Amino acid sequence: MQNKFKLILLAFLFAGFTGFAQQIQMPQASPSAKIAQQVGLTQVTVDYSRPSTKGRKIFGELVPYGEVWRTGANSATIFNFSTEVMIDGKKVPAGSYALYSIPGKSVWTMVLSKNTQLWGSIGYSASDDLLRWTVPASKTSKKYETFEISFNKLTDNSADVSLKWEQTRVDFTLTTEVDPIVMADIQKQVIDTKTTNPALLYQAASYYFTNNKDLPQAYEWIKASTDSDPKYWTMHLRAKIELAMGLKTDALESANKSKAMAMEAKNPDYVGLNERLVKTIK
Repeated sequence: MQNKFKLILLAFLFAGFTGFAQQIQMPQASPSAKIAQQVGLTQVTVDYSRPSTKGRKIFGELVPYGEVWRTGANSATIFNFSTEVMIDGKKVPAGSYALYSIPGKSVWTMVLSKNTQLWGSIGYSASDDLLRWTVPASKTSKKYETFEISFNKLTDNSADVSLKWEQTRVDFTLTTEVDPIVMADIQKQVIDTKTTNPALLYQAASYYFTNNKDLPQAYEWIKASTDSDPKYWTMHLRAKIELAMGLKTDALESANKSKAMAMEAKNPDYVGLNERLVKTIK
């Protein structure tokens, strides 16, 4: 009898625990979001939650001035960098960091923390800071109902990170190493191996030409590429390099070849590019 009573009690307790484990699915008050952006050769991801104003006064009230803010809602906002980056002129190693901020009326202090495990700013300690820097805060004409993090002003090696909520906006720039990595790769795959691969030769020539490096070397590579395996896009680059070197007759010939190949391939974009290039040459 006693054993039977114990079994009934255990069954009752198990049913109770199971009931507590059940949850009703409802929309999040501050939905989670994840954004990713390639900056140069670096993959940057941001995991954060997006609170809305909902008629409330945000900065100076809900988010007090002069106090550490989680820069979002719920768990801390997390940035991940696949390679080393630079922020405010300082190196940030590859890895994950929590982004905190201390809002002010005209200037914010931004904080990258090595502690990524906190719920918001509860338990935040300055001893975990990797980096602090200040950014100006500006007033926007548009009202942002929901907090937003975005990437803007993308270049080959940098991007601006923008934080916008209510009518306040702050931006900071992150930069990445690109040229040393690309040059090392060209050295390894093209120069050291003395490659004859047309695709690699084209890529190396394109990088040298675009970044104002050794133009005769770029020409040597693009000639080798187009002589062995001409394509309308490689011939177009050859024409541009020849024009930059003052070889107008050769440039005109290459541009016309590129145009003819593009027409055959039914690529109107390159047809137009070559037509405009021919006008420049003439």
